Amino acid sequence: MSPSFKKILKFVVPLLLATGFGWFMFSKIPISTILPYFKKANYLWVAFGMFLGFLSHLSRAYRWKYLLEPMGYSVKLPNSIMAVFVTYLANYGVPRSGEVLRAAVLSNYEGVPFEKGFGTIVAERIADMLVMLGIIAFTLILQFDFIFGILADLVPSSSLLIYGFFALLAFGFFIYYIRKSESKIAVKIKTFLNGLKEGIFSIFKMKNKWPFILHTLFIWGMYIAMFYVTTFAIEDLKGISLGAVIIAFIAASFTIAATNGGVFFYPAAVLGALTLFGLPKDPSFAFGWIIWSSQTLMIFIFGILSFIFLPIFNRKSSTK
Repeated sequence: MSPSFKKILKFVVPLLLATGFGWFMFSKIPISTILPYFKKANYLWVAFGMFLGFLSHLSRAYRWKYLLEPMGYSVKLPNSIMAVFVTYLANYGVPRSGEVLRAAVLSNYEGVPFEKGFGTIVAERIADMLVMLGIIAFTLILQFDFIFGILADLVPSSSLLIYGFFALLAFGFFIYYIRKSESKIAVKIKTFLNGLKEGIFSIFKMKNKWPFILHTLFIWGMYIAMFYVTTFAIEDLKGISLGAVIIAFIAASFTIAATNGGVFFYPAAVLGALTLFGLPKDPSFAFGWIIWSSQTLMIFIFGILSFIFLPIFNRKSSTK
């Protein structure tokens, strides 16, 4: 299989899956049922949510400087901001391709070697993953009774204990196998885990580790705040619990990481999470589309502007 054909598949297959899934969802909940919620939505709250999302992106761009400075690179903040928006926009085409493009932008306009720039992006992702795991752990504690109740309804309590025991046993066997085995897969996993551990500890060895950590917490705080305030745009969702918001946010976040910007899957994930809490289907689905559309609109506007202004800004900078 040629590299060009692989690139086409990476773009086409996720898009076809998303389109098919979108058709299925709209066959269950027609567009006509959610349009009234778009018309009645309070767009001041939507705009406020977009502003909070924008702040998180600015913070991400600024946080990047803390990882680059120890290597002797002081990048211009506008370049860092535009590179971040280019990243998000590219991920709507091919999932995870934006990280490569982001490092390429820095290499092209700031002279940062590609591998070094990409390494800092990996370190960022490690920090983000740790925060995400923390949010999941916090949610499990906050909503333990609720989550356990759902699992108990699906699987008898005695079976849950048995499954839990075998899951722990399988996990223990997996760890033992990875530590002892010299197979290619085991070596790759060990290399990945060692790199992960090294990346985590490198964050705490940074000169500006506390500003970096505070920016990381701010980024994710803005993500959740953006999600929460946008619920106020839908009258039927007022009074929604924090637990429902966080679980819906987690579910939606995974769709962004795994698909083309979460198209079609993001609203469905929000719908599935909110209906677990007894919230009505139509406003939940409409909310999922409103928050996805508003954040996507922001990314497209600033992403396209970044593509246009990157060469212009750097041409002007080079002539000074």
